[in-house]
Amino acid sequence: MKKLFLITIALFSISFFIGCSNDHGTDHNKEAEKEDTVSKHEGHESSAEVNSSGLLHFNTKNVTRLNSSDPLEISVMTSQMIWPATHTANQPGTIMLAPFENWQLALASLNLVHHPNDGPLLFTKNGEIPSIILAEIERLQPKGNINGTQIMVMGTLNEGELEKLSGYEMMSIEEVEPAAFANEIDSLYAELTNNIPNSVIIGSMDEAGKLFSIPTGSWITHMDEPLLFVTENDIPEATKTALQKRNGDAAIYVVGPKSVISQEVVDQLGEYGKVTRIDGETPEQVSIEFAKYRDPVTNFGWEVVGPGHGLVMLSTQFPELAITAAPFAHLGKHAPMVWLAEGDFSEEMHNYLAQLKPTFEHEPTEGPYNHAYLVGDEDLVRFKVQGFIDEMLEIVPADGAGHGGHGSHSH
Repeated sequence: MKKLFLITIALFSISFFIGCSNDHGTDHNKEAEKEDTVSKHEGHESSAEVNSSGLLHFNTKNVTRLNSSDPLEISVMTSQMIWPATHTANQPGTIMLAPFENWQLALASLNLVHHPNDGPLLFTKNGEIPSIILAEIERLQPKGNINGTQIMVMGTLNEGELEKLSGYEMMSIEEVEPAAFANEIDSLYAELTNNIPNSVIIGSMDEAGKLFSIPTGSWITHMDEPLLFVTENDIPEATKTALQKRNGDAAIYVVGPKSVISQEVVDQLGEYGKVTRIDGETPEQVSIEFAKYRDPVTNFGWEVVGPGHGLVMLSTQFPELAITAAPFAHLGKHAPMVWLAEGDFSEEMHNYLAQLKPTFEHEPTEGPYNHAYLVGDEDLVRFKVQGFIDEMLEIVPADGAGHGGHGSHSH
């Protein structure tokens, strides 16, 4: 039966990648093959489109979709799902307001989501606090952190904007240079928690490194380690200052390939501790490798390599959404994020979800279960792609029999 199960998965993989290749090359023969495949399955394709347009909602049994491409709406949707604020126990401590336009500041701020704040990161836009964000702050009524701070403002806002928050205890971190800001966050974390984490993550603050650095946001939202910034060929002085606090004994995790963080920089980082690079050729591959990684010595890393986990999935087309959605790693299913390259379902993602596929021996009620939060509307990720993700997350019999036959097992 195990052979039959493996054959079934192989046949599914072959049929899926024939019809759903994410090859965006210009080779005319490949394009002709794709058009021919679509024409052969025209009835199936048209049915899928009709079903998508007629849906009353975009959630499926294993996938919860935050169906918007508006970053302010995603901020609020995430906040409302994680902090219902129906009573004191599920109200946040401190809300962070971070600039949508400065992804580096917003990303580094995530280190304060768990400890000491237990609160969401909401976006400001063009130096203003939009009405939708103000309304969410009013709904949440943050309790404050250990210092009584209810709202932290990251970066700077236009003149008069802070007056909108006059009823709350506030603090501002006005630094806007990414490496210096990340160092300030590291210092503030140490001050509020009386703890300097020995491990640190190093990410690129260059635009070329953006998609490689953002997946780290889920971990720093979930655990203590901060994100510090470098460029492709340089370690800023502020980052060196932060590393020096670890007295040469830091566990340093560099996220991204040599094309965004050079080997020369990695060698220089070795002066401050042991350096490990989490590598991959593409942002999607790096996000998967980061979700799979675990250092057995320091216990750093998700080690999501089997069934029974949550994931946050987003298109690389709008990476900022991953920052404000990062608190899904803090509460609920504690889910790391992975990229869907251009919103498609790639071979790499198929293989990763196949590795996580849950199975049961007797009854599906045994679990374990997988779940995904899919962030973005159909302009970013088609409903058809969600359907494939949902199927890959579904629990199946360990012996390879059809799901409908589980009731025939003897007990």
